[in-house]
Amino acid sequence: MELAVTMTTEARREFATLLELHRGILFKVANSYARDPVDRADLAQEIAAQLWRAWPAYDRARPLTTWMYRVALNVAISQLRIRSLRDRHLVPMDETHDAGVDDGHEAAAQVRMLQQVIARLAPLDRALVLLYLEERSQREISEILGISETNVATKIARLKQRIRTELG
Repeated sequence: MELAVTMTTEARREFATLLELHRGILFKVANSYARDPVDRADLAQEIAAQLWRAWPAYDRARPLTTWMYRVALNVAISQLRIRSLRDRHLVPMDETHDAGVDDGHEAAAQVRMLQQVIARLAPLDRALVLLYLEERSQREISEILGISETNVATKIARLKQRIRTELG
């Protein structure tokens, strides 16, 4: 934490600019790991704080987004574990009006169903799905999550089948 405090003004500006440019990563991860709007905002803020603390040690030889995803997912998974230990249950997604869904709302209902399936996945599996849906390469997913590319490919194939099965 001391490193971030001693950053130059230029380094602080650079961090702020890059954070603004890639803030979608924070929100995507927060939305994937927290259902309540307040929890999402808290998680996004915690991710930003951890990125700030880690910024001075960032290896510029590595892709910035890979580093950001790695930090964001580590924070999200840690927060999820803490919440799971505390709560020991899943909070249901917002289930508004699923019965009698018309064509205009069918896509939204399908998205909600997919979100519910993803929310039940283990943290690592959820991270894999998030990165896959972000169209990240298997190599980048491997680097972000610290698992082999072969493991990424195998897990993604199994997760796709599991999701298909659960969505019926």
